[in-house]
Amino acid sequence: MTNIKKVLTFAGSDASGGAGLAADLKTFSEYSTYGMVALTTIATMNPDNNWKHNVTTLPISVVEEQLKTILAGDTKIAAMKTGMLGSVEIVELVATTISAYQFPKVVIDPVLACKGEDELLNPETAAAIQKYLLPLADVATPNLLEAGIFSGLGKLTTLEDMKKAAEKIFNLGTKHVVVKGGKSFEGDKAIDIYYDGEKHYTLETEKIQPAYNHGAGCTFAAAITAGLATGLSEKEAIFKAKDFVTAAIEHGFRFNEFVGPVFHGAYRLKDSETI
Repeated sequence: MTNIKKVLTFAGSDASGGAGLAADLKTFSEYSTYGMVALTTIATMNPDNNWKHNVTTLPISVVEEQLKTILAGDTKIAAMKTGMLGSVEIVELVATTISAYQFPKVVIDPVLACKGEDELLNPETAAAIQKYLLPLADVATPNLLEAGIFSGLGKLTTLEDMKKAAEKIFNLGTKHVVVKGGKSFEGDKAIDIYYDGEKHYTLETEKIQPAYNHGAGCTFAAAITAGLATGLSEKEAIFKAKDFVTAAIEHGFRFNEFVGPVFHGAYRLKDSETI
């Protein structure tokens, strides 16, 4: 296994195991890649306060120490992604690291809020991601909220809005853009829009009910990252990731009264009798 591809994520910890680094590492493993993580934040949900999210950002020095461990020696990273970063300082560290090590493939999942919440974790971080990370991205995967902010279009309510947002984010320097979240629109289709600078592609599936989709965004971005690490083109990696996350949502499950995560092994097991 000396040729196993190594994949890095800068991500937060979700104590429920559905999103963040847990989703990333499970997905990397499903793609037969070797995942490493630089932990940036710790997210919890308080059942005694209406499941309110609390996010603790780690000191920049702790993130730097993790990177020293990960990048020591001749470690070769085939692809990397970001998730929840938590502070402007961490965003700047990630950008500096990308530039210094020239990772072959970079996926930016610009997480600005916890799932189910519209309040930004840190507005200054959003501006830093737009300035420092989106221009370095081979693929960016903003959801509707994030795409509306980065494009300057505000709330996106139609597929045409998603296409315009993707174009504007591409113009920030991102090579490939996937705007996620068309499931929020009326109708029976869940639609994401992929733009490669020349053409819009519609990634369309039937809406899945019940929608146990906690961690779906992290999983989608992680699947793209792992696909790129194993040699897929951006288009191939994005389309396969859509199939991967759709299977994961189809076999999601109820974790507690508040959250239901996706099941990361579903794509591998879909033709078996195990699930």
